[in-house]
Amino acid sequence: MEIIFFEKPGCGGNARQKAALRAAGYTVIARNLLTEPWTTADLRLFFGSMPVKDWFNRSAPSIKSGTVQPETLTAEAALSLMLEQPLLIRRPLLQIGERRCAGFATADLKSRLGLELPETVPDGCAHPNT
Repeated sequence: MEIIFFEKPGCGGNARQKAALRAAGYTVIARNLLTEPWTTADLRLFFGSMPVKDWFNRSAPSIKSGTVQPETLTAEAALSLMLEQPLLIRRPLLQIGERRCAGFATADLKSRLGLELPETVPDGCAHPNT
């Protein structure tokens, strides 16, 4: 099965997640999340019914500084900010055919994408400022 994996190049967490997918037998096609030509409609598809506050990379500098407060944003405002500042986007974004998912939570990978992983890999970014 082929998975499009939108990542921040150089992110150690994303590297571990890709390795786990490959070890489970999946084909991973990595793309740069930060340079992808997103539209609000395309980006919105990855978040499904997740609350807006969960769409965000909590390690992004503008969130850690308090400049961006995800809990206060509408979906439209959140998507607009993410297009301006792609570091705000929760990663990875994964796509299999028309199915999409944000983050690497095991339950979401199974329910939204049908993926089975033999091991648990942490969701989110381990680096404090990205």
